[in-house]
Amino acid sequence: MKKYSKLILSIILDALGYVSFVIPGIGEFADIVWAPLSGWIMTKLYKGKPGKIAGVITFVEEALPFVDVVPTFTLMWFYTYVYKNKEIKEIE
Repeated sequence: MKKYSKLILSIILDALGYVSFVIPGIGEFADIVWAPLSGWIMTKLYKGKPGKIAGVITFVEEALPFVDVVPTFTLMWFYTYVYKNKEIKEIE
């Protein structure tokens, strides 16, 4: 998947996580379903050890109440394509 396609998908997935705030009463049920699903999607979208760690963080963040406003998919994209790349360029 291309870099910016992954960014768009990450933003969409973060927006799906916000659905629990938009629809009162259904939020807790939505989080029960969304938390494990979002963790799994994170591990498929971002491979390797960072993807697995981000998958666990995403699961916990979505499962805990009042914390699921953190855009973990988008933050992982920035980590992968901005921060990590900058770190590699500084080493070279």
